[in-house]
Amino acid sequence: MEMNGAQAVIESLKNEGVEVVFGYPGGAVLTLYDALYKSNFPHVLTGHEQGAVHAADGYARTTGKVGVCFATSGPGGTNLITGIATAYMDSVPLVAITGQVGVSLIGKDSFQEADICGITTPITKHNYLVKKVHELPRVLKEAFHIASTGRPGPVVVDISKDVFNAVFDFQYPDTVHLRGYQGTVNGDPADIDQVIEQLKQACKPLVFIGGGVNISDTAAELREFINSTGIPVISSLMGLGCIPDDASEHLGMVGMHGTYAANMATTECDVLVGIGVRFDDRVTGVVNEFAPKAKIIHLDIDPAEINKNVRVDLRVVGDLKWALPLIRQKAVKLKTAEYQKKIGPWVEQVLSWKKNKPLTYNQNSDIIMPQQVIETLSKLTKDGTIVVTDVGQHQMWTAQFFKFRTPRSLMTSGGLGTMGYGLPAAIGAQVGKPDETVVLISGDGSIMMNCQEFATAATNGFPVKTIVMNNQVLGMVTQWQRMFYGERYSQSKLRGKTDLVRLAEAMGATGFRITKPEELEETLKRALNTDGPVLVDVQLPEVEDVLPMVPVGGRLDQMILGG
Repeated sequence: MEMNGAQAVIESLKNEGVEVVFGYPGGAVLTLYDALYKSNFPHVLTGHEQGAVHAADGYARTTGKVGVCFATSGPGGTNLITGIATAYMDSVPLVAITGQVGVSLIGKDSFQEADICGITTPITKHNYLVKKVHELPRVLKEAFHIASTGRPGPVVVDISKDVFNAVFDFQYPDTVHLRGYQGTVNGDPADIDQVIEQLKQACKPLVFIGGGVNISDTAAELREFINSTGIPVISSLMGLGCIPDDASEHLGMVGMHGTYAANMATTECDVLVGIGVRFDDRVTGVVNEFAPKAKIIHLDIDPAEINKNVRVDLRVVGDLKWALPLIRQKAVKLKTAEYQKKIGPWVEQVLSWKKNKPLTYNQNSDIIMPQQVIETLSKLTKDGTIVVTDVGQHQMWTAQFFKFRTPRSLMTSGGLGTMGYGLPAAIGAQVGKPDETVVLISGDGSIMMNCQEFATAATNGFPVKTIVMNNQVLGMVTQWQRMFYGERYSQSKLRGKTDLVRLAEAMGATGFRITKPEELEETLKRALNTDGPVLVDVQLPEVEDVLPMVPVGGRLDQMILGG
């Protein structure tokens, strides 16, 4: 079928089952947007290219499908960088299609030229510069295959303006042949036997789950394994929801702001099985004293993650879609009364830590406490609600006090820690799951970074509910300045900067403000039941720390405790 390159891009997206694109037009992609117009392909116009890539990311995390965004050359492409890096750190399947100047102008510092492939090489799974139109179908087929298989990640396809205009005979390939790339990774079943054997020998076993369980959609298999064996389990930030927070075996999040039970269990266990985790520095504390008494087992699809941060005793490289069903099947050896008796004292110990040292905070009848906001919101929302956060204190309070019970119910920038991620990502989540309630929990610092997307939500009728934890400071920054920098609050005070309710209303959203504890529950109910996008400005005390906290350079058992 004869068509130009721009039409070929649209047809390729249709062939890949893409449902929607997020983007922002510009000179180098005008032919692409003309083809978009003629085909009436679904597209969400965001207020900024960064909003487009975060929205595509949110869509991908929520649905498990590949998110797609468009941007023009030069500043259009460079405005995607933070979002691409965010997706890369959290293994999110994404295809970013950017325009490039004409082939004859490449490398000449032409108007709105930037070397997007060079810039994004360290933060993409792969990237392409397309200068010949006949390469376009193959490149796009490969891009979607690479983004969605193996360990998922972002792929950039930078397309010269000439290619959009060139006419050729379009045929979309049925298969992909990539030398040296293996998408599906099945490991050695003998490795799973060794995992079971190590657990069988353990007196103090512990399972540590991460974002890989969410990404691989294997939470059901994991739950069956945990339920049948009774082995205690801890989660990274990205693993929350895979095991219900209120399950007796779940000890909570581990790491810098983890629970007492999770951190102590990690310190005292004799076998630690990490499943789909990176052993990030926010989890481990001082690395050479992480899980000091344990044999460490690591299951991951990416061999580059094995021994990268923590030295392990047993490695299992393979897709969790292969590994977890096999573990569940072979766990029959751990279901005996003898085994349950063996690990009984350990289970009793960790459950006593969980009961006697729960997450807590100082409640005050005169002011609204941030933890109270999260607890109230958790009580008012049903299972399946999609919770999105920005980055900072509110992110950690959400991880600690919201009761996550289902997979893919928390979306947050874990690896890169991107302020401004939340609002556009929530829009993407709402597009992906239009019938679900999507709640964004943000801070008064984070929300300003992409606040233009309130207009996107209002224009399109996306009913995202935004709760701003407004303490009039950069909360996590001031916490560190208070604890480690002698209370020198350098450039972290935001008092009186913006009326957030009026800002949201100016962009077409409904605004509420909460100033007293007695207003909290009723106003949150009203907000959740209001049509269209909503912002709730919750006035909080300036000084409140996220605790527990493991100081940088400390061990997990050296927590600063709250209460």
